[in-house]
Amino acid sequence: MELSSPFLPEDLPWLEIAIAIVGVVLACIVVRSTILGEDEEAPVDYAVPLPEQCKPGWSGTILENPSIKIPRSSAIQCYNPATGQLLGQVNPATPDGIDRAVARAADAQKEWATTTFRQRRKVLGTMLKFILDNQEDIATVACLDSGKTKVDAMLGEILVTIEKLKWTIQHGEKALRPERRPTNFLMMYKHNEVRWEPLGVLAACVSWNYPFHNALSPIISTLFTGSAILVKSSEQTAFSANYFTSIARNALSACGHSANLVQSLVCWPQTANHLTSHPRISHITFIGSRPVAHIVCASAANALIPVCVELGGKDPAVVLDSVSDYDLEHKVVPILMKGIFTSSGQNCIGIERIIACPRSYDRLIPLLERQIRSLRQGSSIPTQTQEATHNNNTTSNIDIGAMISATSFPHITSLIQSALSQGAALLAGTGKPHIHPSHPHGHYFSPTFLSAITPSMPIATTELFAPICLLLRAASPSHAIEIANSTPYALGASVFGNASSNKKNVDMCVQNIKAGMVSVNDFGAYYAVGLPFGGRGGSGYGRFGGQEGLRGICNLKSVCKDSGWAEWVGVGTRIPGLLDYVHGREVEGGRKVRFLRGMMQLGYADGVRRRVRGLWEMVRSA
Repeated sequence: MELSSPFLPEDLPWLEIAIAIVGVVLACIVVRSTILGEDEEAPVDYAVPLPEQCKPGWSGTILENPSIKIPRSSAIQCYNPATGQLLGQVNPATPDGIDRAVARAADAQKEWATTTFRQRRKVLGTMLKFILDNQEDIATVACLDSGKTKVDAMLGEILVTIEKLKWTIQHGEKALRPERRPTNFLMMYKHNEVRWEPLGVLAACVSWNYPFHNALSPIISTLFTGSAILVKSSEQTAFSANYFTSIARNALSACGHSANLVQSLVCWPQTANHLTSHPRISHITFIGSRPVAHIVCASAANALIPVCVELGGKDPAVVLDSVSDYDLEHKVVPILMKGIFTSSGQNCIGIERIIACPRSYDRLIPLLERQIRSLRQGSSIPTQTQEATHNNNTTSNIDIGAMISATSFPHITSLIQSALSQGAALLAGTGKPHIHPSHPHGHYFSPTFLSAITPSMPIATTELFAPICLLLRAASPSHAIEIANSTPYALGASVFGNASSNKKNVDMCVQNIKAGMVSVNDFGAYYAVGLPFGGRGGSGYGRFGGQEGLRGICNLKSVCKDSGWAEWVGVGTRIPGLLDYVHGREVEGGRKVRFLRGMMQLGYADGVRRRVRGLWEMVRSA
């Protein structure tokens, strides 16, 4: 008997209508959740007061002998390395101050660890918007404190920081999502996974050469993993430390979270040991020199604190003969110049050695000599006199800024003189400190070009961290690799060659150069695309950046549990009676061994026949 209704016409396609209705409902749900999701993560506007020293019209006292140390005082003196202008003084942290900072961070982290990835993305997105809206102010602060140029600050401080923010926002959750791992035959009913969980309170001891990026980079990663962080900036850039970390702290407050998640301090080396051996610190990221790394790692070992160590390098740029004349002049040389002279050579992944095959060596000399001779040094920040006369040409037309201090000048000069005495040729620059006509109290070193450098010269194996170009000749690609690997360092490297017609030699260099990172026909590109960053040997160990960097500052937890289907059917781990400590006491030992031997055969033997024999031995022994 068929049932029908006068209100429901039978000739309508009810199935198609039902599917259409369900489809519309699902589409509305997706659109609504998407829109709400975007709203939940929308950045919040906030402000960070700009230091008075960065505002137009400010003029600081010129120090006669600029130094961060003040006689008969523990305060840190801050000044602009490019001009010698006094920026102010900062009181260094004490052990008690460090204890209080760690305690504040630990208390704030308890709640932060429970936040969702969406909440953390909102904070990072808020920071990203602020940085994009205030790029020039941030660059100005970095220039004042480090002496670099505005261009170097925009590229080396701003660009890499917003790239890290964007990468973490887009890919961070995927990197930290629990990851399924395979099981085996005997444990087929198990579900295995790896989880990455917050560690607690982390510390980052960062160097002065990139005061903004080096401070913000570990903050970005730490916050996204659910931990808190204490950033110890270098005493050389104490002026900018509070402003830069306030960008993160104020973003947290604007999004409704505790600013105490980010703590900032500056201290003298003798106090830093209290931080690096602190029992409540769960991980340390150290960026700095090799001698200081030994001290930090020894201190951390007292509390068994893991350390990610990023040290310096003597990065090679191998130039093969397959590079065309046009590419050498218009592509390779400009990249080499940036790689060598960015931040006045004070770049851990800066190019410290050009290793050229015979034809490229001869072609590079006039090209590099002309470019290096034309480099202009100075300050990106106009003085009060320049502002009053509207004469800012000297600030906008400079190529290289100052070095952080003059401390290394005698050592660098000595290495250059030693190389010249052993046959090197001085083709550009003086190989000595430069007294700038407008900024005689700034720390400048003459951009210098040395050719005919050999691997046996001390200058070829010592990290210079200075605006010095070293050119070495290699007889062949394999010889270039040998030279590249002749130093204790192994951080980054570049290889220039025709990647299509000379792919074999390019690949050979990439494969055999000892380094943590390699760019092909580029310089430092790996740092602008979210890849893990770090080296090996004398350049340190561990990685930050990318998936590996995020996971490296988490507690890696392995979880093994019964699968859902196993729980449903009642399958789980059960100790066989003959192996049980109580019920198996009366079972003869040989029988237990035969049972276990059969179990091993069943689980791990090759071939069905051997596995069946193993199962049979288990049955006989049970």
